[in-house]
Amino acid sequence: MVLYKLEDFDPQYRDSFEGNEIKGVGVYTEGTDEKIGTVHDVLVDEQGHFRYLVVDLGFWIFGKKVLLPIGRSRIDYASDRVYAIGLTREQAENLPEFNEGLATDYDYEEGVRGVYRNPQYRTPPVEASAPVESSTPVESSTPVDAPPIATTTTTTPVTNITATYTPDTYRYEQEPDLFDLNERNHQKLKLYEERLITNTRRHKMGDVTVGKRVETETARVAVPLEIEHIVVERTTPEDAGRVVSPAEANFREGEVAHMEIYEETPEVRKEAFVREEVSVKKVVEQHTLETQATVRREELDVKAPNLPVEER
Repeated sequence: MVLYKLEDFDPQYRDSFEGNEIKGVGVYTEGTDEKIGTVHDVLVDEQGHFRYLVVDLGFWIFGKKVLLPIGRSRIDYASDRVYAIGLTREQAENLPEFNEGLATDYDYEEGVRGVYRNPQYRTPPVEASAPVESSTPVESSTPVDAPPIATTTTTTPVTNITATYTPDTYRYEQEPDLFDLNERNHQKLKLYEERLITNTRRHKMGDVTVGKRVETETARVAVPLEIEHIVVERTTPEDAGRVVSPAEANFREGEVAHMEIYEETPEVRKEAFVREEVSVKKVVEQHTLETQATVRREELDVKAPNLPVEER
């Protein structure tokens, strides 16, 4: 089991405390209000669960730090204090010293836990309504001052069941008296609410290709043409029937009139010209799409029949 300092595990841990800083809070004995020290740090496990408060006894024992299991503490946010349950200042002095430069391994923790399992470090009796399993401490079959060993056998007086702890099998949940948050004294609810977070995702709709192609069609055009032809017109002169002299009458055989006749034929040719110009560009149009989804929200439900409840 690996333990981490709170800030090393979560540098933003202060956001979760909503302004309540745990470090630097004074630690006092429960009942006598005798100051033991101050919270120097917090040790959490790999899941981020509080396991120990590192208490600095420096104001009366220079430089010594000890571990206080979270289940043996009561955090009072109203008075900005931490109360050590079932622990006196003299008992705190006899706790194994916590050295930040050394690894907090299983053997060291067993030494600390072995002290707290001693009846003189037990939690004071609780109300009858509290579950026995969560309030009855576990006694250690290992002497308090004995050196920590890899395997520790503990017995619970209520159930008389022997539990064997090893580095591979030990779980903090096996000793709720030491590591439960003691729901009677650490009740803090967070109400959560869901909200819709919108975002857009750009995806390709397709390709647009703009090009040219040649089409053919039959064009028709009207061309006016001129065609010449001969018109032979016979008329009767006004002096028809007049007698002419033999000299005037000139009879010549084979006399002809020659005329050239022309006609026009269509001559068609093609020429190219600019018909229009095309520009290709993209424009972005914006529109709003409304969507909906079901979101959840937690509301506080206080049930305290005939009991005064003050909300702040």
